Amino acid sequence: MKIKTFNHALRPDPAIAEKLACLPYDVMNAEEAAKMAQGNPVSFLHVERAEIDLPQGTDPYSAAVYEKSRENFLKLQADKHLIRDSDNCVYLYQQQMGEHIQRGLTALCHVDDYNSNVIKKHEKTRLAKENDRLTLNLTLGAHPGLVFLTVRDDERIDALIAQTVKEKPLYDFVADDGIRHSAWRVCEHAADWVKAFADIPVAYVADGHHRSAAAARVADKKRAENPNHTGQEDYNYFPAVIFPASQLKVLPYNRSVADLNGRSTEEFLKELGNISPLTQTSSPDPETPGDVRVYIAGKWYQMTLTPAADADPVSRLDVSMLQERVLQPLLAIDDPRTSERVDFIGGIRGTNELVKLVDSGKAAVAFSMYPVTIQQLMDIADADQIMPPKSTWFEPKLRSGLFVPTF
Repeated sequence: MKIKTFNHALRPDPAIAEKLACLPYDVMNAEEAAKMAQGNPVSFLHVERAEIDLPQGTDPYSAAVYEKSRENFLKLQADKHLIRDSDNCVYLYQQQMGEHIQRGLTALCHVDDYNSNVIKKHEKTRLAKENDRLTLNLTLGAHPGLVFLTVRDDERIDALIAQTVKEKPLYDFVADDGIRHSAWRVCEHAADWVKAFADIPVAYVADGHHRSAAAARVADKKRAENPNHTGQEDYNYFPAVIFPASQLKVLPYNRSVADLNGRSTEEFLKELGNISPLTQTSSPDPETPGDVRVYIAGKWYQMTLTPAADADPVSRLDVSMLQERVLQPLLAIDDPRTSERVDFIGGIRGTNELVKLVDSGKAAVAFSMYPVTIQQLMDIADADQIMPPKSTWFEPKLRSGLFVPTF
């Protein structure tokens, strides 16, 4: 794959990096974003979610929001909260959540690799969300958010990581959610990283399908406007953090359903038992692929879903088997992308959230899932297939605002 250094990246003054860096724009709604940024004028949420600085109810896709984003972005630079790096560098980015540590290289990736499927995808994108990021990026003349990529483990990359973390970090702070973020600036030896990644045949989008799709469209538009296009201009690249696969932590994406489609609890459990024997359990956490825990009427049950011998990579996923054998035939969830009766609960919220939803009456039943593995994600992308919606939840999340390329 083709990577390069940032061209004098915009990055926070280390003194305020903790306050400036923010969670990705798409993991919260406008109300939550406003609360996160309250009392913090340097939060990068004022750039990524500028509707929080406009009257409540403002259309987040309105021209006023993008112009406010640009105003806030320029102010962060004018006030020297965002500064230009003096050199062309890549950055090693480390995150620690409890005992889990993951380290990835932050660099610029070429859109040609995205378009030619050297950078592989596993999700469909929604046009409205693509258009939003496209408009924001073009308005800013920058890519404010990072794409989360993974590659198969490589000894050369592991060695470079081990060597780099011996140095003093550029950033090292604990965010308000308890996640520790550290970063190392690599300038003099950046070429070693570029050479190592040149031998990596493929990468995979773990998170950031809309950001990467929008980046490719930015390049298409800028190329069409530039009669002297060469392919090396800054607009041909987008920022990504590239993690070795073994370092990643994938959490489940659980499900809840609002009602039992006209059945009583007893009727539903009987029909569920026809699909798989049910065993009452005290544990809400699945232990292996195919192990699904069901919460209904104050009790947890365990069931097992086994893929067919000839199942393709998508059909083998637990979320696919649950959809095909339970949600669609029993609960009439024909399309989980559009149904308003099914809800998706990221694993970071824990199984207590499932209990809360059912016990409060907001849901009739909830399903605790075993997480999709990185190998399953790669198998699906390699087969040019698409995962069901809300299949993976990666944690911890990358912080926006730490490394921003302009074009």
